[in-house]
Amino acid sequence: MASDISIAVPSELNPFSHLRSMQFIATERPWLNLYGIRVRPVAPFGSFSSRPFVDPALIHRCLPDELLFEVFTRMNPYTLGRAACVCRKWRYTIRNPSLWRSACLKTWQISGAETNHKMVQSMYDGSWRKMWVQRPRIRTDGLYVSRNTYIHTGVAEWKVTNPVHVVCYYRYLRFYPSGKFLYKISSQKVKEVVKCMNFRASKADCVFKGDYILTDDQVETALLYPGFRHTLLRMRLSLRGTTMGANNRLDLLKLVTTGVNAIELQNREGDMLGLVEGWEEDETHDPDVPAISHRRGLTPFVFVPFEEVETSVLNLPVDKMDYFVPG
Repeated sequence: MASDISIAVPSELNPFSHLRSMQFIATERPWLNLYGIRVRPVAPFGSFSSRPFVDPALIHRCLPDELLFEVFTRMNPYTLGRAACVCRKWRYTIRNPSLWRSACLKTWQISGAETNHKMVQSMYDGSWRKMWVQRPRIRTDGLYVSRNTYIHTGVAEWKVTNPVHVVCYYRYLRFYPSGKFLYKISSQKVKEVVKCMNFRASKADCVFKGDYILTDDQVETALLYPGFRHTLLRMRLSLRGTTMGANNRLDLLKLVTTGVNAIELQNREGDMLGLVEGWEEDETHDPDVPAISHRRGLTPFVFVPFEEVETSVLNLPVDKMDYFVPG
């Protein structure tokens, strides 16, 4: 939008004295009129203020507050965080404690509701949202991926060149709130593996099931490799985040394979962590399967949400991932 503004120019400053005025075209800036004016914030959800309030947003005029709150109750916490950035009313509505209480009780359901209620009062000032942000938690809305590479020597050609090959493989972890997790080693990319990382995977997919427990920021896992000689895989991981509340990194501290006898497997009740409780790190219960502590392939796990598996950088080929370093 533009308007014509006439500015008088003195004759002594203008060589063209026959022109009484000069016309300039300037753009109007209506936001300059807002300087010095305080805009009243949007009333929070459930406000008891007696002063009438008219919300200028069309969606708030058409959608009652009760229905808006019902929509928020069906969102996951990460979607709620994005929705809180839309406007002030959504931000105040999303701060409702009931939304974050249900998210916390679902995430830490193994601890029990009574333990979680005591913890939020004693450690997080009674704020469920603060507990969600600050308490370490395993994310269940995606996969933790560890990219590993090693050099494989090729066959010499004419005794002149000695080629080498860069071999790349991935470790995949998917956790569930119930204390179960899935594990897979494959050279396939994330967008291909995510299709079979579920409890309905067939034996050909080579997806193994195990148990885990989270203590503070330490994760203990145990799973059984079925076969002629049962091998027990135990991992100790450290949970951290690149930002507060992200929990998007898992540092692999220990990776041990040990043996277990058939009698112990028959007596177990489906809990692999209960089977290895009290075991030493180098302890094995099958003399044919020695305990081995692996020191290679311990790169950190990077979290990839389900909505980003198609566009993740981990889908790039090896020649474009030489300098990939997870932070």
